Amino acid sequence: MGRFRGVLLATDYDDTLYSTNATISPENRQAIEYFVAEGGKFCISTGRSYINFAIQMEKERLPVNAPVILSNGASIYDFATEKSLWLKHLPPLAPRHLAQVCRAFPQVGFEAYHQDEVFTFRANEVTRHHLTRCHLTGVPRAIEAMPVPWIKVILQHPDPGMLQQVQTYVRTQWPEDYDVTFSNPYLLEVTAKGANKGLSVLWVANHLQVKRQDIYCVGNGLNDIPMLQVSALSFAPANSYPAVRAAADVVLPSCDESCVAEMIRQLEERYPATP
Repeated sequence: MGRFRGVLLATDYDDTLYSTNATISPENRQAIEYFVAEGGKFCISTGRSYINFAIQMEKERLPVNAPVILSNGASIYDFATEKSLWLKHLPPLAPRHLAQVCRAFPQVGFEAYHQDEVFTFRANEVTRHHLTRCHLTGVPRAIEAMPVPWIKVILQHPDPGMLQQVQTYVRTQWPEDYDVTFSNPYLLEVTAKGANKGLSVLWVANHLQVKRQDIYCVGNGLNDIPMLQVSALSFAPANSYPAVRAAADVVLPSCDESCVAEMIRQLEERYPATP
């Protein structure tokens, strides 16, 4: 039956499973393959959208055997069947709200994700770096000319302090409409209220009939905290933000030291092999 039968492992991608030099270590890959062979369900939970994570699935031949959580929890996609299982768009007034944000903070730009396209407004150095890393092409467009609905928006500025002000502004103006969280200090991600990694991990667990006590999550970013909070035992790599390390039950080696492999080794102690 396998020692990990009925166990769900959900990992963040960038700077957790994926190292800072943009690779998945042989140790991580071998450990994941072992986890899956022993009956475990392996899920990736990422801020990346379908259009750029599909590239990673093809490039890395990721050993995923569970639905993948995309766009910080706004989308759940099954790459095995090539079907979208769950999707939550930003509300219809999102373009009007984002235009208001950009008037209040004229230095800030953003990316808006619509189906298989990315539209940019006031692209800056952060925008260009992010699109290059994700192998995406952004189409410059006036806000009112961008097609809707949007699955998510990423507000961008090279000053994290500026984005913290934007986060407070959005949360204050529309507290019932949006989840607003940082994926890194320069990327402030906006999804619909209730579209976060924590609720999406619970959705996947329910879909796979995994019990709450058998959910294990690992991530390094502030956007990972919601899924750490639903984990039976939560993990964070050493390169995580201080608030993420504080939220985790276990701090692992860094993403450059095969932290997912170490997590699986520790799960072996919780699920000993049966004779």
